[in-house]
Amino acid sequence: SRQAAKTLWYDRPRYVFVEFCVEDSRDVEVLIEDQRLVFRCKNADGVEFYNEIELYDRVNSKDSQDKRSDRSITCFVRKWKEKVAWPRITKENIK
Repeated sequence: SRQAAKTLWYDRPRYVFVEFCVEDSRDVEVLIEDQRLVFRCKNADGVEFYNEIELYDRVNSKDSQDKRSDRSITCFVRKWKEKVAWPRITKENIK
């Protein structure tokens, strides 16, 4: 069975940082599109994590990247409109 990874996000003037908290991740797949972020991986126990986020605003997918560490996978998502604060990460007003 798959579950959503615990997700943290930080709003900055040029980027939105999205951190998926999965320790010892394997088979990591990150897809950053203009309005959507898809994350998928497994942990050491073989549990599958899957998150799909319809983003609050358009982003520059070509100038975005992700970085994996032992504890999490962080996505550096470049905003299309710089210096515009995001009140939330999702298009819909949900948690």
